[in-house]
Amino acid sequence: MSSFRPAAAGAGLAALLLACSACATGTAADQGAASAPRPSATATAQAATAYTPYVSATDAADTDAAGSPDTYDLAFVVAGGGGCTPLWGGSAAATDPAVVSRVAALTASGADIRVSFGGAAGTEAALACDSAQELADVYGEVLDAVGATKADFDIEGDALTDTPSVTRRNEALHLLQQERDLDVTYTLPVMPDGLEASGTAVLDDAVARGVEVSAVNIMAMNYSSSHDGDMSDYAQQAASAAHDQIADVLALSDAEAWRALHITVMIGVNDVAGETFTLADAASLRSFARRQGVGALSLWAAFRDRACTGEDTSKAADTCSGVEQEDGAFAEALNG
Repeated sequence: MSSFRPAAAGAGLAALLLACSACATGTAADQGAASAPRPSATATAQAATAYTPYVSATDAADTDAAGSPDTYDLAFVVAGGGGCTPLWGGSAAATDPAVVSRVAALTASGADIRVSFGGAAGTEAALACDSAQELADVYGEVLDAVGATKADFDIEGDALTDTPSVTRRNEALHLLQQERDLDVTYTLPVMPDGLEASGTAVLDDAVARGVEVSAVNIMAMNYSSSHDGDMSDYAQQAASAAHDQIADVLALSDAEAWRALHITVMIGVNDVAGETFTLADAASLRSFARRQGVGALSLWAAFRDRACTGEDTSKAADTCSGVEQEDGAFAEALNG
């Protein structure tokens, strides 16, 4: 997904800029209407689908708490300083007081946080660190700074196909899970026909290195210029296909694989022309997720969950959705 970049050195994360989020490297045929998902017989007995929006690590938005989030995805940690140093958005130190204060405010309501490493912009630490132990120390420093026990790894672009970094990351995560209680999830690009081979390879390697992956979060967005149909249908197709892949790779039952599936959408106007995720799409996806027992729904991003006022809505804006809406309407639709 997109990443946060500072407006200037020392300015924190004042500018929240969008990049092309999950543009897949391959192509897939437009499948039209959503394929019928395989029903889960135990879905009604499972826990409710959680709501876990992406938020800025330092800058509060009026819409952060809309929809009463269960967990906040705190974005993004990347490597900076020309080396293996972890930085929020490429500028703020891992222990920056503003981040620590921000986390305290977010969790005051009882919500949890999950630290998100990587994203579309910047360099994920596994590409910059020299060893699994050094990388484990970097991840641990960030988690300890904000008191987090949950970590997500948003792997896309070149990081998806860089085999040494994939292995280094999973070795580091195995080391951390031997030391501490750490819930690990992976966020990966998806097409309507499922995860690409590069994404399943990341998961295969995680299993081989002994990493316990609790969930796979699919980026149901930015497919390709040929995908200009119903965005909820595409998300449901992608979820159904990814469900089967997750069940296979992680050796899960049908119901377990639905719980281990998270879905993140880019609300409103997406980075790919012709793709707009509407409030109606959000309501439809929520019904699907609850019917199937999907583990969580998320959105990119809480600070975009508002109508634009003067911004160019012909392309994705970094502070608003580009569609007519009330503040926080997408959050309410996904968790209403």
